[in-house]
Amino acid sequence: MLPTLNGRIQTRLLALGTIGFIVALVITPVLPTGSLSLGQTYRVTLSVLLATVLIGVLWELLYHFLQQFRWKDWPTLFGFVTIVNEGALMWFLVHSTTLVLPRDLHPSLVVFLIQFIVTWMVFWLIVNGPMRLVFHRWRLQGGRFL
Repeated sequence: MLPTLNGRIQTRLLALGTIGFIVALVITPVLPTGSLSLGQTYRVTLSVLLATVLIGVLWELLYHFLQQFRWKDWPTLFGFVTIVNEGALMWFLVHSTTLVLPRDLHPSLVVFLIQFIVTWMVFWLIVNGPMRLVFHRWRLQGGRFL
């Protein structure tokens, strides 16, 4: 069974929120943020993560619309390659606006890329690997947890 829109949104919210939070807790202290304190660095990484989770719901709506022109689900590689367009939009929102963070806390491109790529890779690997084994009924319920 293919994941439903509701199931994909639930998966993104729960898995990216949980996995992303754990990744942020681990990598934030070692990010090269320069003069920011550890508290400010955590504010940056957790704000970027929260924005990514929320904007991800809008991405799922767009992907669902585009999927209507296909007769089956996206290949797994397409899910991996979405790191490019989602990362580019998040970089624009984080760096060019004050919607996510105030100007004095905007991360450098290196800090953003480290956080975004590491989080995305861990998320993608877990959702497409161990999660399918541990939650085998999850796929049969259209990707819905509830």
